[in-house]
Amino acid sequence: MRILITGGTGFIGSCLADELLAAGHHLTVLVRDYARARLILGTGLELVRSLDEIKQDQKVDAIINLAGAGIAEKRWTQARKQVLLNSRLQTTRALVQLCQRLQHKPQVMLTASAVGFYGAHGPAPLTETSPVHDEFSHQLCLRWEEEARKAEALGIRVCILRFGVVLGPDGGMLARLLPIFRLALGGRIGDGEQFMSWVHRSDVIRAMQFLLTAESEAGVFNVTAPGTVNNREFTRELAAAVNRPAVLPLPATMVQLMFGEMGDRLLLHGQNVKPARLQAQGFEFRYPELKTALSACLCDSGPN
Repeated sequence: MRILITGGTGFIGSCLADELLAAGHHLTVLVRDYARARLILGTGLELVRSLDEIKQDQKVDAIINLAGAGIAEKRWTQARKQVLLNSRLQTTRALVQLCQRLQHKPQVMLTASAVGFYGAHGPAPLTETSPVHDEFSHQLCLRWEEEARKAEALGIRVCILRFGVVLGPDGGMLARLLPIFRLALGGRIGDGEQFMSWVHRSDVIRAMQFLLTAESEAGVFNVTAPGTVNNREFTRELAAAVNRPAVLPLPATMVQLMFGEMGDRLLLHGQNVKPARLQAQGFEFRYPELKTALSACLCDSGPN
């Protein structure tokens, strides 16, 4: 397949590009920094700085849209919220516009979203059809998804992927937590009862490969491991994985003071999101439980 990727130099995208190239696909990646992208991705794919570089008679079989500023990188000021929104809507809108002018329409668009779509919830399991709590993360994901769905009017199969917290050995949340836990400075956040919907990066990539070729599948898919845990359980498993104690909790008041609304909504609240539709279609997770996922991540990241 000839696949166009946005967000291809990120934590998920760079690994995805390697896997797709190894599988024999032809890749075009939209980048901002050509030199940096070439260092990360190598020479086996095409890089473009603008979608305008793609000619209208160029064949694109599939689009994978992973672009978007990191939601947990900074406090959610009004300016930051606008950056988060613009970085998602502008790229997605530009992709739909590209599809409109292409003579050969892509067969499928896979577009990222997040479990933040559901807003804060308690321990009750959530599937793709569960009700939402209307807050900033929901509105952000909702508008992102609505923009992507405009490609459906062009006859393109659209799959919306609501990612949980993605775990991998060389980036994401785990890369920030491992140094802290290896120094025995880790601990639960708040009361530790908030649920955390996580997924190993390998399963994210496998799910995307699965949906690229599942020609009858469209709509929303939760991309989360079946074995969701609360923060207390996650803390215990990570501490055990690095063979260190985790006895320094981070109080809720400190989280709110340090990170504001972002910390309150992302760290002190959560969702117990289940991958109902993927499992109904027979997708099998390589890492359905947290213990084995963490073990795999630590093996890849070197000695404890």
